[in-house]
Amino acid sequence: MEWHVTDAQSLAIIDREIGDHSFSPAEYEIVRRVIYATADFEYKSLIRFSDLALQSGAAALAARTTIVVDVPMVQVGIAPHIQSTFANPVYCSMEAITRPQKEKSRAAWGMETLARRYPEGIFVVGEDQTALTTIAELIRTEEIRPALVIGTPSGFVGVEAAKEQLAESLIPHIRVEGRKGSAVVAAAIVNGLIDLAWQAYGQNQHGIG
Repeated sequence: MEWHVTDAQSLAIIDREIGDHSFSPAEYEIVRRVIYATADFEYKSLIRFSDLALQSGAAALAARTTIVVDVPMVQVGIAPHIQSTFANPVYCSMEAITRPQKEKSRAAWGMETLARRYPEGIFVVGEDQTALTTIAELIRTEEIRPALVIGTPSGFVGVEAAKEQLAESLIPHIRVEGRKGSAVVAAAIVNGLIDLAWQAYGQNQHGIG
């Protein structure tokens, strides 16, 4: 990602204001990217990384693992960066052809369809809480084993339970605790992870494919 002078100034402000923290250098890159995208320092205390989340996610990106997102805003937010680096396929659950059902949102049904098709994919849920619940349930029943799940939807009904279900799984994941979150946060996390993965694996990608 190209940073400009104003970006550097903004990042310097974030570094100054964020103060002491216990994040690893790689985790901190993700956290500061989210704060930069939202201007909300509360995310410092809300973002959670499971064991091996960054390692598993970076390796999956380098392997050109399929990425499944819940809403177009996430897809648009990550597409330029992914296309200029690893060029992973990116599918949006809202665009998956499914039979409409009353019990779940369109995004949730699409997520279930795509999850069964790409059970070891990278799943990014930025907005639709029922899509995250669907992913968590498919993990619980061992129908899918994702390389990484990023869960950042906001909400008041059920969203905290869905995030807790993700937290209790053994799947590598990055989540935002509590009610807060957004598609902007999800895209910022993915783009930060792409940068970290490109630093680690990018030089080996040329000539592949």
